[in-house]
Amino acid sequence: MKFKDYYNILGVSRDASVDEIKKAYKKLAHQYHPDISKDPSGEEKFKEIGEAYSTLKDSEKRAAYDQLGSHSSGQDFTPPPNWRQHFTQENASFDDLDLSDLFAGFSRNQAHGRHSANKHPIPGQDYELSINISLEEAFHGSTMDLHFEVQEYDTNGQLKRVPHAFKARIPKGVTNGQKLLLRGKGGKGFNGGPDGHLYLNINFKPHKYFRVNDYDLFIEVPITPWEAILGATIKIPTLDNPINLKIPPGSDSGQRLRISKRGMPRKQADSGDLFAILQIHVPKNPNEKEKALINELANASTFNPRSDFD
Repeated sequence: MKFKDYYNILGVSRDASVDEIKKAYKKLAHQYHPDISKDPSGEEKFKEIGEAYSTLKDSEKRAAYDQLGSHSSGQDFTPPPNWRQHFTQENASFDDLDLSDLFAGFSRNQAHGRHSANKHPIPGQDYELSINISLEEAFHGSTMDLHFEVQEYDTNGQLKRVPHAFKARIPKGVTNGQKLLLRGKGGKGFNGGPDGHLYLNINFKPHKYFRVNDYDLFIEVPITPWEAILGATIKIPTLDNPINLKIPPGSDSGQRLRISKRGMPRKQADSGDLFAILQIHVPKNPNEKEKALINELANASTFNPRSDFD
């Protein structure tokens, strides 16, 4: 039988706590998930990570695994004699088994022992999933159809890919990087144990107009030189309905105008603000009349923005 170093697969020490093991598993499972990873061997790594986590998170399985001793990954080894009592087939040889098969046998035998005495409820496994949503979906709230597969052990201790599909409600006012808890949407529980939970990591898609910082929105607004000089009222978009924005006379490029409560909604408070950042744009190909008027302004004006250089 070939040895698999489950601690090395998860990148943790042999005395790692359950929390450290769980944290390492979540990070690696996300990295090598077949729907995310571009690694050609990502699916195989994902399977090994799930196999290692399934063993090390269980105190009985971990204790039994530690009895196997420390070997190099891929090294041939034979389980100690007392492992025979954990394996379901009394006269079976370990020679043609994989380590995952060995622990599947261990699980079945342990489950059989518990069945004869007392069935303990076993909660289902928790999962994490990252989803990308638009600012509009975060602003108004939305319902999303989620489809994904996870590695789960069946009642026979076999690791299988199990499809999950359900509708998830994204509440109004979620923030970028927020983690949503969907109770009971994780792995199935055993022996009457509760189903696990699903954690949704929320990521905002880039927007055509807006960038977001916490609950505030920022939009760059192009204006003409004469709108900046004379002032104007212009229409700009928001995540709800367009609004009229008043440009004060004498506005500068880069100037910020604050529109109160037009940012992202908060759950139990006023919304954030929208900041319009003015950007003065000049005509690239002025016609002859425009050139004449600009020359007339240049000859008549005494304004010098570089007067401080003198």
